[in-house]
Amino acid sequence: MAKNPSSKSGKPVSKLTAIAGTVVGALAVAAFVLQQLGVIDLETDDSTTAPQGSSGTASSDVEQARQQMEELRTEAEEDPPGYDRALFPHWDSGVEDNCTTRQVVLLRDGENVETDDDCQPVSGSWYSEFDGETFTEAQDLDIDHMVALKEGWRSGAHAWSTEQRQKFANDLDSSQLWAVSASSNRSKGDSDPADWLPPLESAHCDYVVSWIEVKHVWDLTVDPDEEAALREVLEGC
Repeated sequence: MAKNPSSKSGKPVSKLTAIAGTVVGALAVAAFVLQQLGVIDLETDDSTTAPQGSSGTASSDVEQARQQMEELRTEAEEDPPGYDRALFPHWDSGVEDNCTTRQVVLLRDGENVETDDDCQPVSGSWYSEFDGETFTEAQDLDIDHMVALKEGWRSGAHAWSTEQRQKFANDLDSSQLWAVSASSNRSKGDSDPADWLPPLESAHCDYVVSWIEVKHVWDLTVDPDEEAALREVLEGC
């Protein structure tokens, strides 16, 4: 009859296995009790439930952007006369309590933001996703329209009512409004992704995913060069 293999200590492996199983079971029970008492936290990291693309953008967001991309209308871009920023009234007042749209975005996008009685931020910090800079003065931030107002005009907003354009300019429901450095916002101007992308390359996927979302939500067109640029960035996300 073959003998049971033995460990270096001379104890049969089967007995060691049984002892190990008992120890593991006891540790599991102890961990459960400690969790119930609030001593330790056995919750899993939420980040494991949201797969990330190569850029750090959630894979689900990238996939949604790809689907929305197929639903956008591609048309040669024109520049209808008559554009004026005044045709896109902003910033709305009294959006939340006594805050303007700009102030709401600064509160939303900042860390440890404190405001005065007029809802104006007086302290806090803001990270500009376009260039990776951090600011502690609200006046150093612009509120960027992801799809610039003039780009919106060229893409279909010229045919809207003033009320529709006002909603577009103050849209807090989509990814239209970002608190970013004034320098990056002004560098962008009214360019589309064929002509301008954030200086911070790691932001490119988030940028085009958000751009596509806004164009999709507002049923705005893309021109051929813009479409090609969007697809090129998505390909690497």
